[in-house]
Amino acid sequence: MKQHETDEPRQSRAASDVRDGWDVNETNRARAHDDRLCMMFDLSGHTALVTGAGKGMGVGMARGLVTQGAAVIVNDLDPALAEERVKELVDFGGSAVAAAFDVTDLAAVQEGVAMASELLGSRVDILVNNAGIPKSAVSVTPFLDIAREDWAPYIDLNLYGSLHCIKVMAPGMVEQGWGRIVQISSGAGRVGLSIGQALYGASKSGIEGFIRHLSQELGPHGVTANALALGLMENVEIRNRELLRPLVAAIPNRRLGSLADVGAAVAFLASPEAGHLNGQTINLNGGATTN
Repeated sequence: MKQHETDEPRQSRAASDVRDGWDVNETNRARAHDDRLCMMFDLSGHTALVTGAGKGMGVGMARGLVTQGAAVIVNDLDPALAEERVKELVDFGGSAVAAAFDVTDLAAVQEGVAMASELLGSRVDILVNNAGIPKSAVSVTPFLDIAREDWAPYIDLNLYGSLHCIKVMAPGMVEQGWGRIVQISSGAGRVGLSIGQALYGASKSGIEGFIRHLSQELGPHGVTANALALGLMENVEIRNRELLRPLVAAIPNRRLGSLADVGAAVAFLASPEAGHLNGQTINLNGGATTN
Protein backbone atom coordinates (compact mmCIF):
# COMPACT_ATOMS: atom_id res chain seq x y z
CA MET A 1 0.00 0.00 0.00
CA LYS A 2 1.32 3.46 -0.88
CA GLN A 3 2.20 5.77 1.94
CA HIS A 4 1.23 9.30 0.93
CA GLU A 5 3.34 12.31 1.70
CA THR A 6 1.96 14.30 4.59
CA ASP A 7 0.46 17.77 4.04
CA GLU A 8 2.10 19.07 7.20
CA PRO A 9 5.04 21.41 6.47
CA ARG A 10 8.38 19.92 7.45
CA GLN A 11 9.41 23.02 9.40
CA SER A 12 6.47 22.59 11.79
CA ARG A 13 7.67 19.24 13.07
CA ALA A 14 8.61 18.87 16.72
CA ALA A 15 12.21 19.27 17.75
CA SER A 16 12.06 15.73 19.08
CA ASP A 17 12.07 14.38 15.51
CA VAL A 18 15.56 12.94 15.89
CA ARG A 19 16.32 9.27 15.33
CA ASP A 20 19.80 7.77 15.30
CA GLY A 21 21.28 11.23 14.82
CA TRP A 22 18.97 12.10 11.91
CA ASP A 23 17.38 15.49 12.62
CA VAL A 24 15.32 16.48 9.62
CA ASN A 25 14.47 19.85 11.15
CA GLU A 26 18.18 20.64 11.36
CA THR A 27 18.62 19.46 7.77
CA ASN A 28 15.89 21.80 6.59
CA ARG A 29 17.33 24.73 8.54
CA ALA A 30 20.70 24.16 6.90
CA ARG A 31 19.06 24.09 3.49
CA ALA A 32 17.16 27.32 4.13
CA HIS A 33 20.40 28.97 5.29
CA ASP A 34 22.25 28.23 2.08
CA ASP A 35 20.21 28.06 -1.12
CA ARG A 36 23.31 27.17 -3.09
CA LEU A 37 23.81 24.03 -1.03
CA CYS A 38 20.15 23.18 -1.48
CA MET A 39 20.66 23.20 -5.24
CA MET A 40 23.46 20.65 -5.03
CA PHE A 41 22.83 16.93 -4.71
CA ASP A 42 19.12 17.54 -5.31
CA LEU A 43 17.32 14.27 -6.06
CA SER A 44 13.84 15.69 -6.50
CA GLY A 45 12.02 13.90 -9.30
CA HIS A 46 14.15 10.78 -8.96
CA THR A 47 13.06 7.38 -7.67
CA ALA A 48 15.39 5.05 -5.80
CA LEU A 49 15.20 1.38 -4.86
CA VAL A 50 17.20 0.45 -1.77
CA THR A 51 17.39 -3.27 -1.13
CA GLY A 52 17.71 -4.57 2.41
CA ALA A 53 16.54 -1.20 3.76
CA GLY A 54 14.37 -2.51 6.59
CA LYS A 55 17.20 -2.35 9.10
CA GLY A 56 20.90 -1.69 9.52
CA MET A 57 22.80 0.58 7.16
CA GLY A 58 20.03 0.41 4.56
CA VAL A 59 17.95 2.62 6.85
CA GLY A 60 20.60 5.34 6.65
CA MET A 61 20.72 5.03 2.86
CA ALA A 62 16.95 5.44 2.53
CA ARG A 63 17.02 8.44 4.88
CA GLY A 64 19.85 10.10 2.96
CA LEU A 65 18.02 9.76 -0.35
CA VAL A 66 14.71 11.00 1.04
CA THR A 67 16.43 13.97 2.68
CA GLN A 68 17.70 15.01 -0.75
CA GLY A 69 14.22 14.73 -2.28
CA ALA A 70 14.14 11.28 -3.87
CA ALA A 71 11.13 8.99 -3.65
CA VAL A 72 12.28 5.68 -2.19
CA ILE A 73 11.17 2.08 -2.61
CA VAL A 74 12.09 0.34 0.63
CA ASN A 75 12.85 -3.32 0.03
CA ASP A 76 13.24 -5.99 2.67
CA LEU A 77 12.46 -9.67 3.04
CA ASP A 78 10.34 -8.80 6.09
CA PRO A 79 7.20 -6.86 5.04
CA ALA A 80 6.74 -5.48 8.57
CA LEU A 81 10.23 -4.00 8.63
CA ALA A 82 9.78 -2.44 5.20
CA GLU A 83 6.46 -0.87 6.23
CA GLU A 84 7.96 0.41 9.48
CA ARG A 85 10.76 2.17 7.60
CA VAL A 86 8.30 3.64 5.11
CA LYS A 87 6.17 5.07 7.92
CA GLU A 88 9.27 6.69 9.40
CA LEU A 89 10.27 8.24 6.07
CA VAL A 90 6.77 9.54 5.40
CA ASP A 91 6.51 10.93 8.92
CA PHE A 92 9.63 12.94 8.14
CA GLY A 93 7.99 14.35 5.02
CA GLY A 94 9.33 11.96 2.41
CA SER A 95 7.71 9.89 -0.31
CA ALA A 96 8.18 6.13 0.04
CA VAL A 97 6.57 2.76 -0.56
CA ALA A 98 7.39 -0.70 0.76
CA ALA A 99 8.31 -3.59 -1.50
CA ALA A 100 8.93 -6.91 0.24
CA PHE A 101 10.60 -9.35 -2.14
CA ASP A 102 13.61 -11.66 -2.33
CA VAL A 103 16.29 -10.23 -4.61
CA THR A 104 17.63 -13.73 -5.29
CA ASP A 105 14.37 -14.43 -7.17
CA LEU A 106 14.44 -12.63 -10.54
CA ALA A 107 10.68 -12.94 -11.10
CA ALA A 108 10.01 -11.54 -7.63
CA VAL A 109 12.25 -8.55 -8.35
CA GLN A 110 10.44 -7.86 -11.62
CA GLU A 111 7.02 -8.06 -10.00
CA GLY A 112 7.90 -6.14 -6.85
CA VAL A 113 9.58 -3.25 -8.66
CA ALA A 114 6.76 -2.98 -11.19
CA MET A 115 4.14 -2.74 -8.43
CA ALA A 116 6.11 -0.21 -6.39
CA SER A 117 6.89 1.95 -9.43
CA GLU A 118 3.21 2.00 -10.34
CA LEU A 119 2.30 3.17 -6.84
CA LEU A 120 4.85 5.97 -6.97
CA GLY A 121 4.01 6.81 -10.57
CA SER A 122 7.66 6.84 -11.60
CA ARG A 123 10.37 4.53 -12.85
CA VAL A 124 13.43 3.64 -10.79
CA ASP A 125 16.50 5.56 -11.92
CA ILE A 126 18.60 5.07 -8.77
CA LEU A 127 19.44 1.54 -7.62
CA VAL A 128 21.20 0.88 -4.33
CA ASN A 129 22.11 -2.80 -3.98
CA ASN A 130 22.49 -3.02 -0.21
CA ALA A 131 21.09 -6.43 0.76
CA GLY A 132 24.17 -8.46 1.63
CA ILE A 133 23.74 -10.71 4.67
CA PRO A 134 21.88 -13.93 3.79
CA LYS A 135 19.13 -14.90 6.22
CA SER A 136 20.46 -18.45 6.28
CA ALA A 137 24.12 -17.45 6.48
CA VAL A 138 26.41 -19.08 8.97
CA SER A 139 28.10 -16.75 11.44
CA VAL A 140 31.72 -15.72 11.01
CA THR A 141 33.39 -19.08 10.48
CA PRO A 142 36.70 -20.21 8.93
CA PHE A 143 36.17 -21.48 5.41
CA LEU A 144 37.34 -25.02 6.17
CA ASP A 145 34.60 -25.32 8.78
CA ILE A 146 31.77 -24.29 6.42
CA ALA A 147 29.84 -27.11 4.75
CA ARG A 148 29.47 -27.09 0.94
CA GLU A 149 25.71 -26.53 1.16
CA ASP A 150 26.33 -23.31 3.09
CA TRP A 151 28.38 -21.66 0.37
CA ALA A 152 25.52 -20.70 -1.93
CA PRO A 153 23.64 -18.08 0.18
CA TYR A 154 26.52 -15.60 0.00
CA ILE A 155 26.91 -15.94 -3.77
CA ASP A 156 23.16 -15.98 -4.40
CA LEU A 157 22.59 -12.75 -2.51
CA ASN A 158 25.70 -10.65 -3.09
CA LEU A 159 26.26 -11.65 -6.71
CA TYR A 160 23.04 -12.95 -8.25
CA GLY A 161 20.80 -10.75 -6.13
CA SER A 162 22.57 -7.63 -7.36
CA LEU A 163 22.63 -8.93 -10.94
CA HIS A 164 18.87 -9.48 -10.82
CA CYS A 165 18.18 -5.93 -9.69
CA ILE A 166 20.53 -4.45 -12.27
CA LYS A 167 19.03 -6.61 -15.03
CA VAL A 168 15.56 -5.31 -14.18
CA MET A 169 16.39 -1.63 -13.57
CA ALA A 170 19.25 -0.81 -15.95
CA PRO A 171 17.30 -1.02 -19.24
CA GLY A 172 14.99 1.78 -18.13
CA MET A 173 17.96 3.91 -17.10
CA VAL A 174 19.60 3.37 -20.48
CA GLU A 175 16.36 4.20 -22.27
CA GLN A 176 15.98 7.54 -20.50
CA GLY A 177 19.69 8.35 -20.69
CA TRP A 178 20.27 8.76 -16.95
CA GLY A 179 20.78 6.43 -14.01
CA ARG A 180 22.80 5.65 -10.94
CA ILE A 181 23.78 2.20 -9.68
CA VAL A 182 25.35 2.14 -6.22
CA GLN A 183 26.63 -1.27 -5.17
CA ILE A 184 27.24 -1.63 -1.45
CA SER A 185 30.34 -3.68 -0.83
CA SER A 186 32.67 -4.27 2.08
CA GLY A 187 36.26 -3.92 3.11
CA ALA A 188 36.19 -7.72 3.31
CA GLY A 189 35.98 -7.75 -0.48
CA ARG A 190 39.24 -5.80 -0.80
CA VAL A 191 41.43 -6.91 2.10
CA GLY A 192 42.23 -10.41 3.32
CA LEU A 193 40.98 -11.02 6.86
CA SER A 194 41.42 -13.91 9.29
CA ILE A 195 38.05 -13.54 11.01
CA GLY A 196 35.94 -16.03 9.06
CA GLN A 197 34.82 -13.72 6.25
CA ALA A 198 36.21 -15.64 3.26
CA LEU A 199 32.91 -16.48 1.53
CA TYR A 200 31.36 -13.11 2.25
CA GLY A 201 34.50 -11.36 1.02
CA ALA A 202 34.63 -13.48 -2.13
CA SER A 203 31.04 -12.61 -3.02
CA LYS A 204 31.76 -8.90 -2.51
CA SER A 205 34.94 -9.09 -4.59
CA GLY A 206 32.94 -10.71 -7.36
CA ILE A 207 30.28 -8.02 -7.54
CA GLU A 208 32.89 -5.25 -7.37
CA GLY A 209 34.56 -6.74 -10.44
CA PHE A 210 31.21 -6.90 -12.23
CA ILE A 211 30.48 -3.24 -11.42
CA ARG A 212 33.77 -2.17 -13.00
CA HIS A 213 32.86 -3.92 -16.25
CA LEU A 214 29.25 -2.71 -16.12
CA SER A 215 30.39 0.90 -15.81
CA GLN A 216 32.13 0.61 -19.18
CA GLU A 217 28.98 -0.70 -20.85
CA LEU A 218 26.52 1.76 -19.34
CA GLY A 219 28.66 4.91 -19.15
CA PRO A 220 27.97 5.96 -22.77
CA HIS A 221 24.25 5.94 -21.94
CA GLY A 222 24.49 8.35 -19.00
CA VAL A 223 24.35 5.61 -16.37
CA THR A 224 27.07 5.31 -13.73
CA ALA A 225 27.92 2.27 -11.64
CA ASN A 226 30.07 2.51 -8.52
CA ALA A 227 30.70 0.46 -5.40
CA LEU A 228 30.80 1.75 -1.84
CA ALA A 229 32.92 -0.48 0.39
CA LEU A 230 31.89 -0.15 4.03
CA GLY A 231 34.28 -0.62 6.91
CA LEU A 232 33.26 -1.20 10.52
CA MET A 233 29.84 0.36 11.00
CA GLU A 234 27.54 0.89 13.96
CA ASN A 235 25.58 -2.25 13.08
CA VAL A 236 28.62 -4.49 13.63
CA GLU A 237 27.61 -7.61 15.52
CA ILE A 238 30.22 -8.23 18.19
CA ARG A 239 28.65 -9.42 21.40
CA ASN A 240 31.73 -8.73 23.50
CA ARG A 241 32.11 -4.96 23.28
CA GLU A 242 35.60 -5.20 24.73
CA LEU A 243 36.69 -6.99 21.56
CA LEU A 244 35.49 -3.98 19.59
CA ARG A 245 37.68 -1.45 21.39
CA PRO A 246 40.99 -2.31 19.68
CA LEU A 247 39.25 -2.46 16.30
CA VAL A 248 37.86 1.06 16.74
CA ALA A 249 41.20 2.26 18.09
CA ALA A 250 42.84 1.13 14.83
CA ILE A 251 40.54 3.40 12.79
CA PRO A 252 42.15 6.84 12.30
CA ASN A 253 38.76 8.52 12.86
CA ARG A 254 38.45 6.56 16.15
CA ARG A 255 34.79 5.67 15.65
CA LEU A 256 32.44 3.37 13.76
CA GLY A 257 30.64 4.52 10.65
CA SER A 258 27.12 5.80 11.21
CA LEU A 259 23.79 5.75 9.41
CA ALA A 260 24.31 9.41 8.57
CA ASP A 261 27.76 8.67 7.08
CA VAL A 262 26.48 6.03 4.70
CA GLY A 263 23.35 8.02 3.87
CA ALA A 264 25.41 11.02 2.80
CA ALA A 265 27.79 8.90 0.72
CA VAL A 266 24.97 7.13 -1.12
CA ALA A 267 23.09 10.39 -1.73
CA PHE A 268 26.23 11.87 -3.28
CA LEU A 269 26.87 8.87 -5.54
CA ALA A 270 23.23 9.01 -6.65
CA SER A 271 23.33 12.72 -7.44
CA PRO A 272 23.75 14.52 -10.77
CA GLU A 273 26.95 16.05 -9.37
CA ALA A 274 28.54 12.57 -9.27
CA GLY A 275 28.03 12.05 -12.99
CA HIS A 276 31.75 11.86 -13.79
CA LEU A 277 32.44 9.30 -11.08
CA ASN A 278 32.08 5.91 -12.69
CA GLY A 279 33.47 2.39 -12.26
CA GLN A 280 35.06 3.14 -8.89
CA THR A 281 35.10 1.44 -5.50
CA ILE A 282 35.11 4.00 -2.71
CA ASN A 283 36.10 3.09 0.84
CA LEU A 284 33.87 4.42 3.61
CA ASN A 285 35.90 3.31 6.61
CA GLY A 286 37.31 6.29 8.48
CA GLY A 287 40.72 5.69 6.96
CA ALA A 288 41.10 2.11 8.20
CA THR A 289 42.44 1.18 4.77
CA THR A 290 43.55 3.48 1.97
CA ASN A 291 44.01 3.11 -1.77
